Amino acid sequence: MHKSITILLAEDEPALGQIIKESLETRNFNVLLCENGEKAKQVYQDQKPELLVLDVMMPKKDGFTLAKEIREEGDTIPIIFLTAKSQTKDVVEGFSIGGNDYLKKPFSMEELIVRINNLLNRTNLQKTSEIITLGNFSFDFPKQTLQYKNDAVAQLTHREAHLLFHLIKNKNQVLDRSLILNKLWGNDDFFNARSMDVFISKLRKKLSADETIQILNVRGFGYKLIC
Repeated sequence: MHKSITILLAEDEPALGQIIKESLETRNFNVLLCENGEKAKQVYQDQKPELLVLDVMMPKKDGFTLAKEIREEGDTIPIIFLTAKSQTKDVVEGFSIGGNDYLKKPFSMEELIVRINNLLNRTNLQKTSEIITLGNFSFDFPKQTLQYKNDAVAQLTHREAHLLFHLIKNKNQVLDRSLILNKLWGNDDFFNARSMDVFISKLRKKLSADETIQILNVRGFGYKLIC
């Protein structure tokens, strides 16, 4: 039951927006439907939903721009993009600006609901996890922050934090590429694999201050965090 969960849905196609809204409401979600990005930004600020489902191509303000503005405010709210775009660069851009999942149109409602529940479950995991020491870093999983010794605190994206969390859980062991893609991205297709490579590169850069930490690419299998 999700009576307390409020989802902000931004979709400029009225018929599709209504179908998604009604389908989610049958699962006991509270849905706030907006037809453009500007209205969605206002509703987000006023209502403080727990999850966002954003169409990428919208009038007045597109989904990527809206998500970027929200991430710049420091909000780690889960974000799912809905889009007809399928080029690799669009998928990578969506994840790079802080999206947590990416669903290509047309899609089934059951798939959207599964992805929403997965993100909500990960958010609950965040709230119950503690600060982790990694070399000279302190990783605060609930707050999605990474701090090197007494330096400034770096804010991680939702997906960066979860990827690092799973790497740490499997420290000094190979983290299966297909397994983590299915767990965090929803499937292990080519586009998601490229996206994960981008996130691994970002984590390597953020961890580079400590030379004792490495993320190795184990060809054909996955990644290994060594510390």
